[in-house]
Amino acid sequence: MSGPRKGERISRRDPPPYEEIEEGGLRAALSKHGLIGTALQDQNQYGPQAMILLLVITATITGTFLGIAMIVF
Repeated sequence: MSGPRKGERISRRDPPPYEEIEEGGLRAALSKHGLIGTALQDQNQYGPQAMILLLVITATITGTFLGIAMIVF
């Protein structure tokens, strides 16, 4: 699957290793592969949910930093 298919100019990359998490949901996926492995490396099926969680964490940290900066300066 590493070469270009008929009609394609750009070859496809091989998919990353993927493991189906059967029980436990997002919590089990995060405990097994971590937040970065789940959200950014697509190691299981909970990548989109982990990306939303990563977005919320990043927005909270940024908002806290900007709020403190507005008070101090």
